[in-house]
Amino acid sequence: MEPQKNKKTLVGTVISNKMEKTIVVSIKRIVKHPVYGKYINRTSKCYAHDSQNQCQIGDVVRIAESRPMSRKKRWILQEVLERSIKS
Repeated sequence: MEPQKNKKTLVGTVISNKMEKTIVVSIKRIVKHPVYGKYINRTSKCYAHDSQNQCQIGDVVRIAESRPMSRKKRWILQEVLERSIKS
């Protein structure tokens, strides 16, 4: 499954690969507090389709948005950018 060119892509870290052909990716971003001006770390979890079960926990991956594949799964794995050190 190839993502289309105009689809949104995100980079994050795999935090779970326990499901069959599905990974959970943690997306981290930094936002500025509207009143105090302090920068705050925010995370969100995305469920992505990994058709070959190639990702391990700790891998840095790029995911692209796609059609809904299940109740929570709306992303597909585009590429593994960096493999985790632990095996």
